[in-house]
Amino acid sequence: MSPAAEPPLPFFVYGTLRPGQRYYRRFLRGRTVSERPALLTGALLYDGPGYPYAIAGDGTITGSLIEVEPADHAELLAALDELEGYVGPGHPRNTYDRLVREVLADGRRVRCLTYLAAPRLARELRATGTPITGGDWLTRPAPPAPRTP
Repeated sequence: MSPAAEPPLPFFVYGTLRPGQRYYRRFLRGRTVSERPALLTGALLYDGPGYPYAIAGDGTITGSLIEVEPADHAELLAALDELEGYVGPGHPRNTYDRLVREVLADGRRVRCLTYLAAPRLARELRATGTPITGGDWLTRPAPPAPRTP
């Protein structure tokens, strides 16, 4: 007898896939089993053009741990890979890498999938990016209003 299959890993999301955000509504609404606050340690958050980037670092990122219906997991994983520009492990065209990490949720460590900026992009962010102080996309300072002449 073979051992029972492991359930699919939940997702740690920290930007536009968080509950209430635009890509949550498009990809996750109605497909989740649970949604809970979570913290990813060992990572830093950077501001992007309408969405954040996470990179490895000495900070903590606030986000949500999302469990999806097991029957939807493979299809959703493929859709999120496309959204995040993930081609495959170590692929040079990756915008983000899909990684297994541990987050803290409900006082315990949980293994999950998350997307961190691929190495080339992470180097650029460290050199010239805008860090999000506090590591929470939802509470970041608003961008300055455009000046009118």
